Amino acid sequence: MRIDILTLFPEIIRNVVGVSLLGKALDKGMLEVHAHDIRAFTRDKHRTVDDTPYGGGAGMVMQCDPIFAAVAQLQSLNSLNHVILLSPRGKRLNQELVRRLSEAPDLVLLCARYEGVDERVSTGLVTEEISIGDYVLSGGELPALVLVEAISRMLPGVIGDWESVETDSFYDGILGPPQYTRPVEFQGLKVPDVLMNGNHAAIRRWRRKEALRATLLRRPDLLNVEARIKLSDTDQQLLAEVEAEVPITEREKQT
Repeated sequence: MRIDILTLFPEIIRNVVGVSLLGKALDKGMLEVHAHDIRAFTRDKHRTVDDTPYGGGAGMVMQCDPIFAAVAQLQSLNSLNHVILLSPRGKRLNQELVRRLSEAPDLVLLCARYEGVDERVSTGLVTEEISIGDYVLSGGELPALVLVEAISRMLPGVIGDWESVETDSFYDGILGPPQYTRPVEFQGLKVPDVLMNGNHAAIRRWRRKEALRATLLRRPDLLNVEARIKLSDTDQQLLAEVEAEVPITEREKQT
């Protein structure tokens, strides 16, 4: 998979993607991430990328000219079927969206700065806008990195043990189960006995039930009517057990 990132600060991207699992994926050729400096596609000696907004108002707006030029430069390298603007007005990023994008052969991610980009970029180039949450950041570089990190985990071979991916929170729409490691007991807190007895069927059942419990208590919105219908019969049974064990008053405290 190839990901091209258009940004005013390519060093932010390069400093992050070269480490940890992302760095290993790049080294092994499982993923390509290329950061392109939008200023390289300007036409004036000052390398201007922004200007004051028509109609007045605070701040500056990124010009469309260098962005269009940067995307045009990628035509021989990228299909341009997915040109994504990281934007607060975009669709909220979730695992379903990550899964869909991970199946694409290539992506272009556009990182806005200042008060955003000229609207003609959105109407003339961008195929999709994505937001990572309802809060304000200085630019799209961190959201782009979040998206790259999430997508990389879905690519075959990037994570050595695929079970680690399957048990991630949100992989199948619910939170992940609690996890424990050594020591067995710490400050009076013990690892649950079920995880110690070697009964793998019981462990799988416990983990699934506790994942459903965590979701019910911490993110009940993930268990709406539509989501519940998609649960397997076993999940429905486990969720019913959890709901019988957790009083409604305790659930309300968590919301």
